[in-house]
Amino acid sequence: MRIILVILACLVIGLSGCATVVTTTVKTPVAPTEQPAIGTMENPIVDSNIILAEALKKYAPPEFKARQKLIEVLYYSFDGKLHRGQLVIEERLVKDIQEIFRVALRNKFPINSVIPISDKRFYNNGKYNEDGQSMLANNTSAFNYRKATGGRTLSRHAYGFAIDINPVQNPYIKGSIILPEGAVYDPFIPGTLTRACPVVKTFKRLGWTWGGEWKSLKDYQHFEKIAGK
Repeated sequence: MRIILVILACLVIGLSGCATVVTTTVKTPVAPTEQPAIGTMENPIVDSNIILAEALKKYAPPEFKARQKLIEVLYYSFDGKLHRGQLVIEERLVKDIQEIFRVALRNKFPINSVIPISDKRFYNNGKYNEDGQSMLANNTSAFNYRKATGGRTLSRHAYGFAIDINPVQNPYIKGSIILPEGAVYDPFIPGTLTRACPVVKTFKRLGWTWGGEWKSLKDYQHFEKIAGK
């Protein structure tokens, strides 16, 4: 049939020559590739993306810094979307932390943000006031070379043996002292740590101590464990 059509076209044009028959292929428009929705497993919101040297920028003895690891963690934040942050923790506790964040993720326990304490967002007038600023920002963090709150000895955070989670929902309370200022502990608010919370149960199963069970004060945000135990 195609040969017959070509011959007829030539006869119409004339015997002097046959015009070139050009066949045009019409392409069906292809829809652009859709980008994964923001705040999903394929495209999480990035709260922190720094290298280890930046995460350890604040002063600490070299032997302390040498034992720290920077790990990435995924979590649902209070916006209901998936976020990716970073945590600095003593190297022997990395597997524990990874397991705990898997439990938090599976149970959709909201965590506001996870950003290393040396991040510039926690500076105050160019100086480090990282613990106070991090708590006010409701930030979750671990390694922080500092003294214990209200004490003279080094905090477990100074060794990378402790982590604070959602300080605004889980404040430090000792008498009239509440940190961060204005925070209220309400077990019925999302992001609050309680004995029944899967996150708390996982910490305890792995041998961590929870400040929410201390007698002399309550530090609901705080978990600690001496590495190797």
